[in-house]
Amino acid sequence: MCISTGEADFSGTIVYCGRQHHPEHGLIHVLGYQNSAANLAEGPNAMLLHLPTRQLTPRHFLSAGRAGDVLHRMVTAVESSAADAEGIAWMSAEAPTVQVFDHDVYTVLLAADPTAIPAALRQVPPHRRPDLDPDLLRFYADHFPDHTIAVCCFDNTDARRAKPLLLWYAPLDPDRLTLPALDSHTGGAPDLDAAVPVDHWVLLSTDQAPAGWGAPVAYPGDMRHHLRAFLPATVVGRRFGSGQAMPNGDFVISHRDLLSGDLDRIERLRPTPC
Repeated sequence: MCISTGEADFSGTIVYCGRQHHPEHGLIHVLGYQNSAANLAEGPNAMLLHLPTRQLTPRHFLSAGRAGDVLHRMVTAVESSAADAEGIAWMSAEAPTVQVFDHDVYTVLLAADPTAIPAALRQVPPHRRPDLDPDLLRFYADHFPDHTIAVCCFDNTDARRAKPLLLWYAPLDPDRLTLPALDSHTGGAPDLDAAVPVDHWVLLSTDQAPAGWGAPVAYPGDMRHHLRAFLPATVVGRRFGSGQAMPNGDFVISHRDLLSGDLDRIERLRPTPC
């Protein structure tokens, strides 16, 4: 459930999106992303995420530290009550030009204009520097003009020991939670007319949930306070199981529907060119 710059196999994906009022940053969304990756390309590879925010910097990325199992803890919290989804509906859908920095096992490139990314690749260490298909970058430029694109570069050794990606941002629409889920593992632009196999958990939270909403998450006692301030007390979730195929696209749910706890209101969002 992601897009890669070269051939790869991703499985067991967990993707989380939470809406909260942070004491310092105000109303934000927090994204968590983790999977098991097997790089099938001859050289380095990268996964790409399109994030619904106009401003993203290295400071928005959170270190998992010793809490590398934080997303698995969320899954454990909801696993007993989650069920496979059926009948997903459709919807239509000032920083440097490219910021380059290391985060966990990745070298990350952040860009509002994806077509500017190739010129910044020389800043990526050779063992992590992927080949980028210009058509893939043009796809992002055409379909996600208001988003920030994150290119997370890794090599084979990196992929096996990666911790979850955790980051926060001021969302384009605070009342719509979007989880990036476009799928293409060939290095080219995704086929928006394709049905793609799924094997992942979708987790959601809101700090405005009523009492008794969701499942409480048990975090380790030694978790750093800075990280804990971005994480939810309770979550809801659903597993989209192995063997299912769904139309290519992202997941989205309104905050109102999330508050109701009705995960049947999760929709598949297919991007359209702007």
